[in-house]
Amino acid sequence: MRKSSNFILPALRSGKESSDMIFMKTSDFYYDLPPELIAQTPLERRDGSRLLTLDKRTGETGHGHFYDLPRLLRPGDCLVMNDSRVLPARLLGRREPTGGAAEVLLLVDRGDQVWECLVRPGRKVKPGTRLSFGEGALTAEVLEALEGGNRLIRFDYEGIFLETLERLGKMPLPPYIKEELNDPERYQTVYSRQVGSAAAPTAGLHFTRELLDQIQAMGVSLCYVTLHVGLGTFRPVKEDEITDHEMHAEYCMIPQETADIINRTKHTGGRVV
Repeated sequence: MRKSSNFILPALRSGKESSDMIFMKTSDFYYDLPPELIAQTPLERRDGSRLLTLDKRTGETGHGHFYDLPRLLRPGDCLVMNDSRVLPARLLGRREPTGGAAEVLLLVDRGDQVWECLVRPGRKVKPGTRLSFGEGALTAEVLEALEGGNRLIRFDYEGIFLETLERLGKMPLPPYIKEELNDPERYQTVYSRQVGSAAAPTAGLHFTRELLDQIQAMGVSLCYVTLHVGLGTFRPVKEDEITDHEMHAEYCMIPQETADIINRTKHTGGRVV
């Protein structure tokens, strides 16, 4: 069984939120998803993925492919994409001095070489534990256990941390993907620039540079925001009621250039996608 997040729909009266709320439970979204239908490797052609369309006026649905996107756009529209780049934030190492296995997932850079992390096995990676990765090329000490089970970990290394991660880190794939990722760039969008996500902004993985060039050539404006996918994407909704589920913050930024393009598009009657 798979779970998706709960939702709350407010009942509105005279433009104000009513005290009457419609609560949706996690169980409302249970459904069977046979494991054999979960693709374990990406398509060789990014834009060959299937595309479901819905006409909001008629309710008609259609089935195509992602490379059909240009026929759904019009000159004067604006396409907004997330240029966040995935950090190879999954580190596999050993606990010292026992040599026991440890897995660390970097989540938030707290500064001064300290990161907030998810760890496994949590019961054995306690404050004071020393960790080693890449035969000692990267070492770390667990400083503190946070509420919710995360850890604050200080890392020690030579050189530049991001370069060390590029050598030692792995992409933090979703738990339902069991196959090893042979090409890490396949888990990045072709326009990724700003490093910081703990997981890929997957909606953009289907774009190719050729498809973007085609869209831009037909008169559609391209612009970018940065939203770093964070802890929330790894945290299942365990509570039955959404009001009991804690949401985690994610960093986002809208450049002035992007805001100007969006406003100009809306002013001239184009669509913002």
